[in-house]
Amino acid sequence: MPLLNEISFPTDLRKLQKKQLSQICDELRSFIIEEASHNPGHLGSGLGVVELTVALHYVFNTPYDKIVWDVGHQAYPHKILTGRKERFHTNRKYKGISGFPKMSESEYDAFGTGHSSTSISATLGMAVASALQSETDRQHIAVIGDGSLTGGMSFEALNHAGVERSNILVIVNDNGIAIDKNVGGLSKYFTQITSSKTYNRVRNRIWNLFGGNSEYHQKSKNYVRRFFAAIKALLFRKGNLFESLGFRYFGPIDGNDVESLVKTLKDLKEINGPKVLHIATKKGKGLSKAENDPTLYHAPGTFDCETGEIKTISTEQIPPKFQDVFGLTLVELAEKNPKIVGITPAMLTGSSMTFLQKHFPERTFDVGIAEQHAVTFSAGLATQGLVPFCNIYSSFMQRALDQVIHDVALQNLPVIFCLDRAGLVGEDGATHHGFFDLALFRCIPNVIIASPLNEIDLRNLMFTAQSTKQPFVIRYPRGRGTIADWKKAMQPIEIGKGVCLKQGENMAIVSIGAIGQNALKAVDVLEKTGQKISVYDMRFLAPLDEILLHEIFKSHERIITLEDGVIEGGLGSAVMEFAVKNNYHIPVERLGIPRRFVEQGTIEELQAECKFDVDSIVKKIGARCEV
Repeated sequence: MPLLNEISFPTDLRKLQKKQLSQICDELRSFIIEEASHNPGHLGSGLGVVELTVALHYVFNTPYDKIVWDVGHQAYPHKILTGRKERFHTNRKYKGISGFPKMSESEYDAFGTGHSSTSISATLGMAVASALQSETDRQHIAVIGDGSLTGGMSFEALNHAGVERSNILVIVNDNGIAIDKNVGGLSKYFTQITSSKTYNRVRNRIWNLFGGNSEYHQKSKNYVRRFFAAIKALLFRKGNLFESLGFRYFGPIDGNDVESLVKTLKDLKEINGPKVLHIATKKGKGLSKAENDPTLYHAPGTFDCETGEIKTISTEQIPPKFQDVFGLTLVELAEKNPKIVGITPAMLTGSSMTFLQKHFPERTFDVGIAEQHAVTFSAGLATQGLVPFCNIYSSFMQRALDQVIHDVALQNLPVIFCLDRAGLVGEDGATHHGFFDLALFRCIPNVIIASPLNEIDLRNLMFTAQSTKQPFVIRYPRGRGTIADWKKAMQPIEIGKGVCLKQGENMAIVSIGAIGQNALKAVDVLEKTGQKISVYDMRFLAPLDEILLHEIFKSHERIITLEDGVIEGGLGSAVMEFAVKNNYHIPVERLGIPRRFVEQGTIEELQAECKFDVDSIVKKIGARCEV
């Protein structure tokens, strides 16, 4: 990689001749494939925007000019070109660089991202700030995928930007896919624009004929704009969405042609006001298997960098992923209950709702990256007697709390929320950990909150929830459970009832959810030293099993609470509130996630950092044993 080895920052890139940029793109793409093959991460998105990344840093004066990458899955080429090539092997690792743009990591990361549809709002804020501070030469660019444009926040920002008339460039990276294939009317609209090159060719020729962006012939241009409107009405039977919002629209152009991108971006630098550049790219470009299966290769794990073949391990007698247990159990329930429907915001594959889609496509709804709509849509379904299972990643559910409170809980509608990726999620880091949900939901009236210890519990909670006449939250972690033989007949669970997992003496660990497995392992270690510790699984945070808590407080001298969630406001807080209310004076110590943001790393590393891994629990109780 002779050229890439000479580039540490965009200033080095700008010294190259334009004809050398294609070689840089090839080397950069090869570098990403090689690194990601043994250090898993988000692959396909970055491969698709290599040319765009090179062109942006070649044309614009970064970091003075601001580039905001929506979501940030696609930011690997950006990170490599902005001083992090030598550290890229630490990507997503404990104490390494983040897998997403992060302001504290580099001045080139203009805005931290990780959740979708935020880039236009943030970039507009920067553009307005620049105008207020007379920084007329500063450029502001938002790079957003067509998948992220399905998020309502993007439309709110576009609506504001068109009126604000700020100097902002929105680059729509149109590859037809987010993680799963894009859905909805907007996806069809982009297909229409992409295939209608006639309008764009005629528009550009006529515009240039009348002076381009110069200040001359303004009166003539007013007539030309009217003419464009007529052409659009003829070709699209509607106006261009972006131009109707006050943006100048350019494209679509080939987003994998670096020289064309450079020329276009240089031209757009000279045009003031809000602009949209529509580019068409190939997700996974440069790795044939990733191009042919962009969903699988969005984040494929380890693979052969030459062939693209994903490395797999035998799953015989290995416990299943909680996600698959959810998906397969949902199919079982739906086969017996025709009122069950599934809803997810663009996470069909990640949540394993693809199983339901395969068997009952008419009862499966992927609503796009629109968590707020997913919640209220589910509420509407529930008003008509259907049983909606709304599956949203815990960290993404944070975006729809108002809808949960106002549209579901206030009306006491029986929507079942399955919060996937709850607790620490590992290498995706601070933007994706789902550890606020217990504390956030506990204060909402009418809501049942439960968390399964294992796969069988998850099945039984889903079975129970389908016949419950109020909002029901089931939160479970990312990854595999503990029971290989999990397909047992489902049984109802008494709501608000916890269980004793192991009876001991004097000291009790009170936990909720799959993190209780750490408590059981720790107690097994302690038993070897002669210590007998009780372990209780509360199962439900709301309603709380106060009968069981009375038994625990009356029969133990010390209590430790354990949760894979933020300590403040969760299970530990609930237990301490119970103790105060009932005048118990037994010491209660809380283990969980401290009130701070936790970065990336393996789940084991992060649990150890937060001091609720097995070894930390053992040490907390007082033993000094190696696990």
